[in-house]
Amino acid sequence: MSVRRVGSFAALRTTPFADGVNALCWERTLPGDFAEVIAKLGPGEGIVALEDERLRALDLTPAGRLAADAMLADQELLRAHDLAPSLNCVYDCVRGADAGVVPTDVTSFHVDSAPVEVDTWLCTYHGACSEGLRDEDALLKVEIPAIRARLLKEYGGTDDAGFAEFLHEHSYDSHYAPKPGGTPYPFGTFALWRIATRWPGSPVPPCVHRAPENHPGSPRLLLIS
Repeated sequence: MSVRRVGSFAALRTTPFADGVNALCWERTLPGDFAEVIAKLGPGEGIVALEDERLRALDLTPAGRLAADAMLADQELLRAHDLAPSLNCVYDCVRGADAGVVPTDVTSFHVDSAPVEVDTWLCTYHGACSEGLRDEDALLKVEIPAIRARLLKEYGGTDDAGFAEFLHEHSYDSHYAPKPGGTPYPFGTFALWRIATRWPGSPVPPCVHRAPENHPGSPRLLLIS
């Protein structure tokens, strides 16, 4: 089992990743009308970062203000613990037709990497939520023979150290596919997650996850740090 649920922010922050657990989840409910916040933000395209000042300046009903204040409070909480959260309105996030043999966008199952110890924090407040894939259900795409053969052709060489470097430079070695019968688990709405990244010396494998595709007209509110 790679997921452990905790009952507080303090436990979410301090529980170590160990014994195969590489995803921690604090399930909660939050008050307010988050759909109203999106409506008052107005139309947009792509991924738009929402500054605190913009949220505070929105003309909201009491229910909408509760939602905005909840998102502001989460950011203040994370900043107080030396994190750098970003709140985004994801108006659309759709894979392009030219994604290639191994798509490397965030809608592909992938792991986050860093040269030093760092975690990824996520929370979906509105719209489709992120998904995770348990270690036993994940298959590294570059280990799939048909995909590896096509990447070797793209590389134009042999399966050697240079090819491994090529895979790493293009982030191909960070993307996964579900094994047959493997079922992703939803991150849900309002749940605050802390997930493990790939860094030298990490005691656990990184958490395999992805963002959902969402088309224009179905925006998401996402906190990430």
